[in-house]
Amino acid sequence: MQTPKTNYQLVLDKTLREITESGTRPHLLLHACCAPCSSYVLEYLQQYFHITVYYYNPNISPESEYVHRVDEIQRLIRDMCPEVDFWEGKYEPERFYEMAKGLENEPERGRRCLKCYELRLSVSADAAKKLGADFFTTTLSISPQKDSQVLNSIGREISEKTGVPYLFSDFKKRGGYKRSTELSQQFSLYRQNYCGCVFSKAGRAANDQC
Repeated sequence: MQTPKTNYQLVLDKTLREITESGTRPHLLLHACCAPCSSYVLEYLQQYFHITVYYYNPNISPESEYVHRVDEIQRLIRDMCPEVDFWEGKYEPERFYEMAKGLENEPERGRRCLKCYELRLSVSADAAKKLGADFFTTTLSISPQKDSQVLNSIGREISEKTGVPYLFSDFKKRGGYKRSTELSQQFSLYRQNYCGCVFSKAGRAANDQC
């Protein structure tokens, strides 16, 4: 029998109710993949948390694309929510390529992507621990191409290893992705057409030629 899927929006609702009832404003380290995906998440969560956006994405290539995305998310924070803090992690593409060895021909959403999620969330959890954050999570679940069941499962495992609570979520729910496109238009954000790595870019180019 197939295990029923968890509705992570309802899980998040419960957590946010508990935070509201406690009268506290916990510190959240939010791993961000790009400005468009971050826009709705920041709009949604900033009333509940003191947020530090953590930008760790060694998968992004080339470096000029990485720099462009960093600039865009910093601009979004300045223009939309200047009270949010920003922390840029190391840009270490060699670590991504080492992780991807033997998985170069995996399809999108295959094992290479899962290992990439694990890498980015593990480093984010370590950063949250250093910062003394109360929770960590990622903007990745806002994408219709990302499986929230998988992301939250990875987040749970890393949380158990590091001791930093993971904020379970599925930000694409309740029009989250649609709202991110509206905010992207409002703030004239750069919307990339591939996830960031050379493998996804090559896959997108191949599909465009079909």
